[in-house]
Amino acid sequence: MFEFSPALEKLVGQLAKLPGLGPKSAARIALHILRAPKSEIDALVEALSEVKTRIQFCSVCFNLTEEDPCLICLNPKRDRSLICVVETPGDVLVIEKTKGYRGLFHVLGGALSPLDGISPENLRIQELLQRVDASVSEVILATNPTTDGDSTALYLAKALKSKGVRVTRIARGVPVGADLEHVDEVTLSKALEGRADIL
Repeated sequence: MFEFSPALEKLVGQLAKLPGLGPKSAARIALHILRAPKSEIDALVEALSEVKTRIQFCSVCFNLTEEDPCLICLNPKRDRSLICVVETPGDVLVIEKTKGYRGLFHVLGGALSPLDGISPENLRIQELLQRVDASVSEVILATNPTTDGDSTALYLAKALKSKGVRVTRIARGVPVGADLEHVDEVTLSKALEGRADIL
């Protein structure tokens, strides 16, 4: 069986630690790096170093940013009466891509997971409760539709009840373009529960 040199093996090992990359994909990327011009690799190393030194968490919403507060929090055109609560900065990107939401965000930094030792104290829940004041009319809970995401949403809904704010949960249901016969029972059940009036 062929073995890489120690230096290449080390690179493959580091790349394989990245999410979504297994040993084969990591080896392919490592070999691509070896074939690439040195200028490209230098630019990659510089970009990696720059992102680690320049990116920080917004002190208001805890999204990733180079400026503090972030551009979303600073934007005067955003609807300040809406706060969408998400688990990770990646969730902010996904929602922003829809171009359908114009409010503010709050990034929890994960979801409640007793099995993994993640309790309310490990998330940015207190910071959320401090942000919700009379100017906020609705908090949208956009945690993932998982057991941990659902339990986090339920915990937040109870915690926000005393704030007198409307608390909503993003809808779940049948994907656009899907045939009902191919939709799993849980998704279809949630779609029926969350049905809305047409007219």
